[in-house]
Amino acid sequence: MSDHDDKPAEERGDARDDSAESGNGLRKELPQEVPAAAPAAEEAPKEPEPRQAEEPKPDPEPRLTGRQRLVQGVWPPRVTRAQLIVAVLLFGLGFGLAVQVASNSDSDSALRGARQEDLVRILDELDDRTQRLEDEKQGLEKQRDELENSSDQAEEARKQTIEKERQLGILAGTVAAQGPGITMTIQDTKGTVEADMLLDAIQELRAAGAEAIQVNGVRVVAGTYLTDSGKGVGVDGNKINAPYRFKVIGKSQDLEPALNIPGGVVQTLEKEQATVTIERSTDIVVDALRAAKRPDYARSSSQ
Repeated sequence: MSDHDDKPAEERGDARDDSAESGNGLRKELPQEVPAAAPAAEEAPKEPEPRQAEEPKPDPEPRLTGRQRLVQGVWPPRVTRAQLIVAVLLFGLGFGLAVQVASNSDSDSALRGARQEDLVRILDELDDRTQRLEDEKQGLEKQRDELENSSDQAEEARKQTIEKERQLGILAGTVAAQGPGITMTIQDTKGTVEADMLLDAIQELRAAGAEAIQVNGVRVVAGTYLTDSGKGVGVDGNKINAPYRFKVIGKSQDLEPALNIPGGVVQTLEKEQATVTIERSTDIVVDALRAAKRPDYARSSSQ
């Protein structure tokens, strides 16, 4: 082989070596090739995950309604001693007022519808009763003064004792009585008059100042009782029938208005279809007598 051939070969070898070295150097200087990543597939839009319903958190305390809060505020009651005393006083005051209203309701209802003339007559009757009590008081005071000032106190005491015995005899029905008063006749054709109605008439007459009363021949005294007896009425066990005739001794100006007050005896009897007739007289005789009865237990305290 010629030099020419050798040289180029050597040159070629050197060149190859240089190219190899330059190639290696270039390789070292350049970064390694990164393989191209495959184009990422387009991601499909993700559907939103369904939101789970949040479980309600339990309340630390149950909620109360307005009524429950009101009940808790007033019950159990918190009563102090002062509140208890005030409650008792108010209860007593209310009870007293209720009793007073109930006791006055009947009389108020009767007087509320009364006419002016009837109200004036009731007031006159009350004035007359007050005057009678005042006269009785003055009489007793006069008797006391006579006993204190009489020279013969024993004789004066005897006279007063006799007078008192006569008065008590009239009240007890053991002696006859005579004087001014009224006669009341009750016709009961329907048979509707009962014993309690006649008893109301007797009580009203006594309250008006009657001093002696007689009903169909039976003397009325403090212990008289009336009962229903068939179609009639029993007075102290004696049966009497209609018409019922009352003989009453007393001040007629007081007795008659007392029977005719609104809602009184006459109106009550007329509601039962009975007929009532009242006549005034200056001379009424009450001659029905009662036997004197000695008390079984009561004795005079002067013995």
